Amino acid sequence: MASTKDLQSIVKSRHNWRQAGLRYYGYSFHLRQIFGHRVQRVSIDAGFTCPNVDGTVALGGCTFCDNRSFSPSRRLPKGGIHAQIDEGIRRLKKRYKCKHFMAYFQPATNTYAPVERLREVFEEAAEHPEVVAMAIGTRADCVPDEVLELLEELAGKIYLTVEFGMQTMHDKSLDWMNRGEHHDSMLDAMERSRDRGFEICAHIMLGLPGETHADMMATADEVARLGLDAVKIHNLYAVSNTPLAEQVKSGEVTLMERDDYINTLADFLERLPSHVVVERVSGEAPPVYFLGPSWALDKPAVLNAIEKELERRDSWQGKVYHA
Repeated sequence: MASTKDLQSIVKSRHNWRQAGLRYYGYSFHLRQIFGHRVQRVSIDAGFTCPNVDGTVALGGCTFCDNRSFSPSRRLPKGGIHAQIDEGIRRLKKRYKCKHFMAYFQPATNTYAPVERLREVFEEAAEHPEVVAMAIGTRADCVPDEVLELLEELAGKIYLTVEFGMQTMHDKSLDWMNRGEHHDSMLDAMERSRDRGFEICAHIMLGLPGETHADMMATADEVARLGLDAVKIHNLYAVSNTPLAEQVKSGEVTLMERDDYINTLADFLERLPSHVVVERVSGEAPPVYFLGPSWALDKPAVLNAIEKELERRDSWQGKVYHA
């Protein structure tokens, strides 16, 4: 297995981004600081489901979710873990000059299985010779202590990030999306996940129906308060064959316009501590699945717009954060 990086060196990397002239602490910069080179994510599908799909807490999955659109691995024929990594690396090397990869367990809930099965798939990924890091996407209600102990063990062998689908701090919004859990499960998971050697990342959605600007800023403040290591932020967008798609088509749900999103995102970033890695600031799906908003498909333009907005404000991540 790839050896883990000393956590002190990771902490030091969190204070260099401003000196590099950046407006927020981006993920590519973070990984280059740790590994000294580009690290590209390879999506892996371990065949897991979710407790709000199989009826444990709900049925039908999240209102916005079709895993085929969110994860490349669900759009391809599945093989074993090593075979998926090999295929992912083959495709990525056609686009990027990269020799080092992060095994990303992306679709569904990747700790929602017996510990023995989790150990099998995670160790197989970590043993791949071109894998130097791992990321595991999951839910806050799917990390019992025995799973956290396994993740802690893995973090002693390889650089590991565990991504929790927080989405928002507001229970009304979690109910709307058929999440099958409330924010208290996130609080519990964070309490039990700290100081285990892996980075903790939260997924956040902006533009959820019924949420005001103040609601979204309350979520930003909660992310800051929780002491997370990283955050993924994106706008609510609609893909085909989901309840959200029907709500957008009927006019029941209106998706954020780009200018509104950029301004809200800038406000959000200003409230985050400077040490929190911003792994993503926009979201999109392949055009074959994507229904809107159309502006989200032009990711370079979105990234440029947030840079220009922060520059216009003479602002940066953490500018208004107070511990």
